[in-house]
Amino acid sequence: MLHLEIVTPEKKIFSDTVEDVYLPGEEGEMGVLEMHAALVTSLKAGELRYRKDGEVHELAIGSGFAEVTQEKVSVLTDMAMGEQDIDEAAVEAAVKSAEDALHGLKHDNNAEEIAHLQGMIAQSMAKLKLKRKRRNI
Repeated sequence: MLHLEIVTPEKKIFSDTVEDVYLPGEEGEMGVLEMHAALVTSLKAGELRYRKDGEVHELAIGSGFAEVTQEKVSVLTDMAMGEQDIDEAAVEAAVKSAEDALHGLKHDNNAEEIAHLQGMIAQSMAKLKLKRKRRNI
């Protein structure tokens, strides 16, 4: 078994043993099983999945980092939400607002603001993808 811990700045989201974990790494999805080689990797906004007692659980996460050892996966992220916690209409409004703000910026002097808005859009898109996933099954 593998111990998974998911932490945001606000609180510890999850801490328990799991069978496997799939993370949205910067270079693509990464699967982790028990006895995985130790590493630290950056995460992008996307879907984190883990299997516990044969059941798959999914969370939309923001950017962050994961530390992997042979027995543990520690995820530090700026956001983690289950499908039931996502208000689709509010997320769609947030995406539109961020996109409108992004289009209104002068791109030569606002690199920090642009990065912030792009991060907000990426998080929102991860939430929407998870929320809408079940409709297509």
